[in-house]
Amino acid sequence: MRKIVLLIFLLVLNLCCETESKLTFENLQLENEKCDACPEIKIEIPHALDETRIAETINIALKEEIVYALKFEDSLDVNTIDGAMKSFTNSYQELRRKFNDETVGWEAEFNGEIIFENDRLISILLNSYSFTGGAHGYEATTLLNFDKQKGLELENHELFHDFEGFIAFTENNFRIKQNVPTETNINSTGFMFTNDTFQLPENIGFTENGIQLIYNQYEIASYADGPIELVLPFNEVNSFLKEGYVLITD
Repeated sequence: MRKIVLLIFLLVLNLCCETESKLTFENLQLENEKCDACPEIKIEIPHALDETRIAETINIALKEEIVYALKFEDSLDVNTIDGAMKSFTNSYQELRRKFNDETVGWEAEFNGEIIFENDRLISILLNSYSFTGGAHGYEATTLLNFDKQKGLELENHELFHDFEGFIAFTENNFRIKQNVPTETNINSTGFMFTNDTFQLPENIGFTENGIQLIYNQYEIASYADGPIELVLPFNEVNSFLKEGYVLITD
């Protein structure tokens, strides 16, 4: 009987520890003022509530991504989401004043979600769309990775102890998936890698299924080709990851 009680206690303790390792988030929703001369801006992102260094780091990183995308007036020192929304609005309204009959409505939308979290890492995906005239708008996905123990945002190379090995491994998988023959130039089938050399995308992140890589539109192909994605299972990439970031899967 004592063994059963002890097992139950250990199970509950383990579940509690797992729960405590998760950060607490709320859904932050922001919209621009509604008016005839206002662009449409919608923002929906996770906002970390914990009073910890990592929570602050995550909130700052998401804010900076949105500010960078919305800020149009280079002369202004914009460092808040509200300020960036005003910058976007002011730029649109100034264009309307100059070219009222030709100006179409501007739009900007951001949606963020947590796609992976364990006791060490958290990855957040931020989808964005903007339209400021022209033939079409621009969509992009940004992947952000954070070390919860260190309280830091991670650059892509900081995830790996063998970064060059991971690049070579990814190129091989990319060629297989995209039907680019091994013996040919990486751009032989129409891709647009700089200097005819394979490069990792700007956006790499953790998911439950493995390491996700996303090439946004224009990064290595035309707009019509859309984003190009690749997911590499953990059991194939663990050997390249730093020890603290290795994921053990069944």
